[in-house]
Amino acid sequence: MVIYNRVALIGLGLIASSMAHAMRAGGLAGEIVGHAKSAETRAVALEIGLCDRVCDTAAEAVAGADLVVLCVPVGAMEAVAAEIGPHLAQGACVTDVGSVKQAVIAAVAPHIPGGVAFVPGHPLAGTEHSGPRSGFATLFQNRWCLLTPTELSTPEAVARLRSLWEAMGSNVDEMDPAHHDLVLAVVSHTPHLIAYTMVGVADHLRRVSNSEVIKYSASGFRDFTRIAASDPVMWRDVFLTNKEATLDILGRFTEELFMLQRAIRMGDGDELHAYFTRTRAIRRGIIEAGQDTAAPDFGRVAKPSGA
Repeated sequence: MVIYNRVALIGLGLIASSMAHAMRAGGLAGEIVGHAKSAETRAVALEIGLCDRVCDTAAEAVAGADLVVLCVPVGAMEAVAAEIGPHLAQGACVTDVGSVKQAVIAAVAPHIPGGVAFVPGHPLAGTEHSGPRSGFATLFQNRWCLLTPTELSTPEAVARLRSLWEAMGSNVDEMDPAHHDLVLAVVSHTPHLIAYTMVGVADHLRRVSNSEVIKYSASGFRDFTRIAASDPVMWRDVFLTNKEATLDILGRFTEELFMLQRAIRMGDGDELHAYFTRTRAIRRGIIEAGQDTAAPDFGRVAKPSGA
């Protein structure tokens, strides 16, 4: 079922390439047009047939599109919006996939002309991989996509975009932009910052312990490194544009950490056991909500012997 006649993907990384695969698999777009800033990325997209057409400029890519998806780092949103604004078709919808919403709205909204809807969005799906080869059609299956409508969002545009995300497998919710940024600071942004920090500490120790930290890494540290392998440009922009919410949650994290330090120092086993019991229940809730698997080793497929 075709939902949009022509979709323009601006930026061709993990999310855009997964959207292209999902839309093609479901027959959801009549034509998929792409653009990436890097000539190398555009060449790869052409080579693998990611889009029906790949354009050299964002302005060319959005011409005649009834849906434009901004899949660039948050820090690049304003420049892209300024470039495409004069070339957007009347009746088109512009959306984005950035993990910060207030900053994106402030950057993009001033460049949206009359007669064009703007529906900010954020699919809560991803991997540590990036680039046009990293996408796959099932990335959004049973994952959430949050829409944060503004005064530039018409009910018709919101409903149509919701139907696209649902057709790609997502669960869809609507949320106030400020609340979105606070929620994401808890569930995504601060955990990433902590992962980067822990891997940075381990890197320092590795230098003084002759690589033992790497050699003897257990699954806990290994999973930190997976998170910390994420796109550094994207995460730099996330922290700079969601500063207030991230600092708020980091402050709360520091308070919790001090409490645990005191419990360990004082030998308060009861406090530690009660705390870990409460946090364990959150993990069970995530599994029950279908957002992860309880399979051993997080569902990873074991490598064959000798691989």
